[in-house]
Amino acid sequence: MQSAWEAVKALASGFAVTFVHLFRKPITEQYPEYKRPLPVRSRARIILTRDPDGEERCVACYLCSAVCPVTCISMEGAEKPDGRRYAAWFRINFARCIYCGLCEEACPTSAIQLTPDYEFCKKSIMNFVYEKEDLLVDHQGKDSNYNYYKVAGIITREAGKGEHAGEKEPVDVKSNLP
Repeated sequence: MQSAWEAVKALASGFAVTFVHLFRKPITEQYPEYKRPLPVRSRARIILTRDPDGEERCVACYLCSAVCPVTCISMEGAEKPDGRRYAAWFRINFARCIYCGLCEEACPTSAIQLTPDYEFCKKSIMNFVYEKEDLLVDHQGKDSNYNYYKVAGIITREAGKGEHAGEKEPVDVKSNLP
């Protein structure tokens, strides 16, 4: 008898909640005209940024494609005559991407970044495959002053070993031998 009374009471409380909401004014947001402000750290479309010198930041280290849980990122690395690495081609399949942000965290050069731009839809699933030309932007993104080649200690046309910002001269290993 006790459980039957509790069941009727629970049913009545459920109907009471429904009854209250029947007479409430509906909250409707007119979507294309009004877009709800997103949180600062929201993640959506992926972009490839440039360094302050205007060069591509991506060095084709394959870390983003290795860490991606759904393997939606693929690329091929190449090297310029001055020794600077770059991605010969870079491809992301946004139909598979889950926007987890692991690729952004794994990138040592801050080349790959996620933006809050979430509005993109296509009629064909093949149109969700973006190439490097579609992803590359003409700005530095979140890290406007960061230049990987100025702090990495790699020999480039700007500086050699031991000549980069905050870098010490290389140690001659043979001088440490007994």
